[in-house]
Amino acid sequence: MSITAEEKARVMKEYATKEGDTGSPEVQVAVLSSRIATLTEHFKTHKKDNHGRRGLLKMVATRRKLLDYVKGKDEARYQDLIKRLGLRR
Repeated sequence: MSITAEEKARVMKEYATKEGDTGSPEVQVAVLSSRIATLTEHFKTHKKDNHGRRGLLKMVATRRKLLDYVKGKDEARYQDLIKRLGLRR
């Protein structure tokens, strides 16, 4: 389960820190959050898809690591990012 190219481009444009930004932690976290939301919906109907669930858990862990990195670098950026994404903490 992945997001469409249009959805990914929209997310990248919305969270980019500068023109053409595709690799900043903000963009990576936003793309992962979109993929996580898509997979979460998938698991509501496919409860026994354990192989996909493993991928979801890896994505959540990667997002957590990226958020920890941003928090260590700049607390204000971190607070802004989680507020914009609607994440807890």
